[in-house]
Amino acid sequence: MPLALLALAIGAFGIGTTEFVIMGLLPDVAADFQVSIPTAGFLVTGYALGVVLGAPLMTVLGTRVTRKRMLMLLMGLFIVGNVVSALAPVFGVMLAGRVIASLAHGAFFGIGSVVAADLVAPEKKAGAIAMMFTGLTVANVVGVPLGTYIGQSVGWRTTFFIVAGLGVLGLLGVAKLVPEQPGPGGVRIRHELAAFRNVQVLLAMAMTVLGFGGVFAAITYITPMMTEIAGYSPSSVTWLLVLFGLGMVGGNLLGGKFADRHLMPLLYVSLGALAVVLALFTLTAHDKTAAAVTIVLIGGLGFATVPPLQKRVLDQAAGAPTLASAVNIGAFNLGNALSAWLGGMVIAAGLGYTAPNWVGAVLAASALVLALVSGALERRTVTRSRLVAEHAPEPVAVAAGRH
Repeated sequence: MPLALLALAIGAFGIGTTEFVIMGLLPDVAADFQVSIPTAGFLVTGYALGVVLGAPLMTVLGTRVTRKRMLMLLMGLFIVGNVVSALAPVFGVMLAGRVIASLAHGAFFGIGSVVAADLVAPEKKAGAIAMMFTGLTVANVVGVPLGTYIGQSVGWRTTFFIVAGLGVLGLLGVAKLVPEQPGPGGVRIRHELAAFRNVQVLLAMAMTVLGFGGVFAAITYITPMMTEIAGYSPSSVTWLLVLFGLGMVGGNLLGGKFADRHLMPLLYVSLGALAVVLALFTLTAHDKTAAAVTIVLIGGLGFATVPPLQKRVLDQAAGAPTLASAVNIGAFNLGNALSAWLGGMVIAAGLGYTAPNWVGAVLAASALVLALVSGALERRTVTRSRLVAEHAPEPVAVAAGRH
């Protein structure tokens, strides 16, 4: 794998840390600004919606510069957003800082996925994409737990200053290691938008929204769930997030390994198992050991879907992948926003801190249904093409030597 993938992974590490660290700090931020836990959950929802908006917007703006320069500009925006969050005097400013940082997220992963795929042979594309996303998953093993510990020990503002520093490292890594690649200059937006007329692209994005939304329904409220239901101390949330991160790393690597050869079967298995595990989490959340095991499984099964879904969008949007790739990253975060909002709704309705797990199970099961529909449509298309080829008239042979 090219060294440039390391630079993309560094940027992904910083972005992953700021995206997920808020889960462990949600009670601290809520107490500091004197808002409720569901209200503080808007820091997750707002970030996710910012990714959804920023993914296509920043990608379109980036068509006039090289991909490397755009990646650097996005990391700069990410740094500014985290500094604003760290200095926020009121909750509204904190939310604004989260949105500013989120605008870089979708385009960075979208453009980065295209860059990563272009750096390797066609049969290694999913592995290259997974390598970049390894930075995001490792952030949950190192960055998020460490940021949670620092935030609980010293103050959550310190965590966001450190995250801004990670953004600086990501910026320097991209500047040093990523080769200059021509941007999609000359590419018309109409051409890029044509990819969205492909029903398989839309189905893949819908699977992304629902499948990964299932993960976030549970994980957004993991801190109150584990402290109030499982009986863990607040300090234990740090190593529980490490377990979630380890599951993410394993799932991401397995997804990258098998997506190039068994993409759709991988989605069937991972989405189906995710729905079952999330439903069981409503029961296992009451036991410390069972809850810890379940958290690992949620991380693993959730992130096993990331490389195959991203690769499927790239494959189905061949010829105009940049915007589709970025929008699919936005789809991941649309799922995050939807599930965080729904999870907050069921908690506010008095259904308890385990209720978001049922929301996640329904979302993941819905994604599985769409995956089955997508696979059936693909098999029908292949069968139809084969029949057309079999009944096509054979070419007339030309006698040798005749002109």
